[in-house]
Amino acid sequence: MAKKMLITEKPSVAMEFAKVLRINGIRKDGYLESENWIVTWCVGHLVTMSYPEVYDEKLKFWRLDTLPFMPKEYKYEVIPSVQKQYNVIKNLLSREDVDSVYVATDSGREGEYIFRLVENQIGIKKQNRRRVWIDSQTEEEIKRGIEEAKDLSEYDSLSDSAYLRAKEDYLIGINFSRLLSIIYGKRVAKELEEDKISIAVGRVMTCVLGMIVSREREIRNFVKTPYYKVIGEFGKENSPIKAEWKVNEKSKMFESPKLYNESGFKQEKDAKDFIISLQGKKALVTEVKKSKTKENAPLLFNLAEIQNECTKRFKIKPDETLEVIQNLYEKKLVTYPRTDARVLSTAIAKVISKNLNGIAKGYKDGEIQGYIKQMAEEKYKTDLTKTKYVNDSKITDHYAIIPTGQGYENYEKLPELHKQVYKVITKRFLSIFYPPAEYSKVSVKINIENEEFNASGKVCIKQGYLEVLKDRKIEAKSEKNVENSEEKTNINADDESTNLDILNTLKKGQEIEVKNFEIKTSETTPPSRYNSGSIILAMENAGKLIEDEELREQIKGAGIGTSATRAEIMKKLERIGYIAINTKTQIITPTKKGEIIYDVVNGSMPDMLNPKLTASWEKGLDMVAKKEIKPDIFMEKLEDYINSKVNKLVVKW
Repeated sequence: MAKKMLITEKPSVAMEFAKVLRINGIRKDGYLESENWIVTWCVGHLVTMSYPEVYDEKLKFWRLDTLPFMPKEYKYEVIPSVQKQYNVIKNLLSREDVDSVYVATDSGREGEYIFRLVENQIGIKKQNRRRVWIDSQTEEEIKRGIEEAKDLSEYDSLSDSAYLRAKEDYLIGINFSRLLSIIYGKRVAKELEEDKISIAVGRVMTCVLGMIVSREREIRNFVKTPYYKVIGEFGKENSPIKAEWKVNEKSKMFESPKLYNESGFKQEKDAKDFIISLQGKKALVTEVKKSKTKENAPLLFNLAEIQNECTKRFKIKPDETLEVIQNLYEKKLVTYPRTDARVLSTAIAKVISKNLNGIAKGYKDGEIQGYIKQMAEEKYKTDLTKTKYVNDSKITDHYAIIPTGQGYENYEKLPELHKQVYKVITKRFLSIFYPPAEYSKVSVKINIENEEFNASGKVCIKQGYLEVLKDRKIEAKSEKNVENSEEKTNINADDESTNLDILNTLKKGQEIEVKNFEIKTSETTPPSRYNSGSIILAMENAGKLIEDEELREQIKGAGIGTSATRAEIMKKLERIGYIAINTKTQIITPTKKGEIIYDVVNGSMPDMLNPKLTASWEKGLDMVAKKEIKPDIFMEKLEDYINSKVNKLVVKW
């Protein structure tokens, strides 16, 4: 009888598929078999690209006359440590009773690459090859994935992209690492007081090192500049308000060289002179603006966002976060983790009540159950289809990370950190069903002979989604009493309400008493160092660390690396000693070695440090996957780039 063979990326995933397929047969060495099915697995990568010396023994030695190294046909080999499992798969594919293969490796570029390498190395391609593409490991999703499996050929462009990514990293790594090591290795070794050293260069890794070193040097070279702001105190003795002076076109200080910025003086003496010029003058309220604003819950988590969140909350590295969420995924608790999307698909939005019902029935957490109960009592809408949280155009391979509402039989055995991360994901998910937070705000302008002072008060009048995301509620209380572009003054909720009440009593055209003027000294501050979470966000946005998450979503394009690889890049940079990550704070700093390597690259091939170039390569791979350009065109451009760089440096040397 003909049998179907299904292959997964890990043994644990294979067991889940076996349960769904009701395979009750005996587990054999490296696979499971029943009357109709054979289920086997990889153990991550089984096949890898061969080193240059496999092509030619002479290439074992690093010499300039062997560069650039660009084989016409690439060689691959089985990784020795997993040879046994490779042989199992090879034997199974060779069986005549296996007439079809279901590929169920991880649903992404790397998962595709893992299977294609194995299949090509074995050299056997069954006529019927299907691709299982799933978003979670729940029983219904696995069933759907098998039932709706498409012909593997529909994923050929993704496979092309995966092969090109590997070739690009291979060629850049080998050629540029050898080239720079030969030319600059002795000098670098001398600076580091080592006998010899090899300079590791990577398409993404070197660019990220550049971001970290550049930021560190910006901080190191930063010189603080003091400046002086003028604050006016107005109103009655028992209820004064403070307002900050800001230059305007009618001001006597307009475009004055004495100003540092629109609200600060370069010299304290000039600020004092300015105050003296205002003494005894009348103050008039010239503008009172009252408004109510609404703020919706933030978008859902993708991998970069949850990695950044976990670094802030739990002080863990991105690779640790990925490991936690991968475990939650394999325990059926959350959807696929390696996603760039922060929204849901229309199809999922239509059945989202299943996830909510599952959480309500299975998640035995008092806080979460309280939120679910409130949703039911207040009759919050669960139809997301016309909201910002659903957008098919912003989804490539997978939608955002959300709880499945299943897998609770595995929950109690989870480590505490895993439970906490799961709760963070669940709360973000529930928050999108809550109404927006509402704020009341009053902005006032006070004029003294064309000199404007500004004050504002803001208070949250309806918590809305902040009921769920209490950490954001704390941030909301830290609104500023006196607003300006340089600095925020934190006040508590009571102060906010009081300030708002006082400002609400003012009317346009009203004369107001001037109580006092004071000078507030401020100073410029350097940029912050990256931490292991914020660097992931910066990589996602092609080298820009954008704090505002709505803006991040708007400008997001091709980033540096992918959601699946960014954490590994950071791990490698730390492992080879180019960066150091503080275990308590997760703050990243370059090492002496890292800075020296940066200088070498910056002096020889500076574009390798440019995030835009690295992002453009990633964009090219994405275009191959989407069939927008042919693989040959990408490969031709890559080879031309490597040739020109190598030849230029060799001639120069």
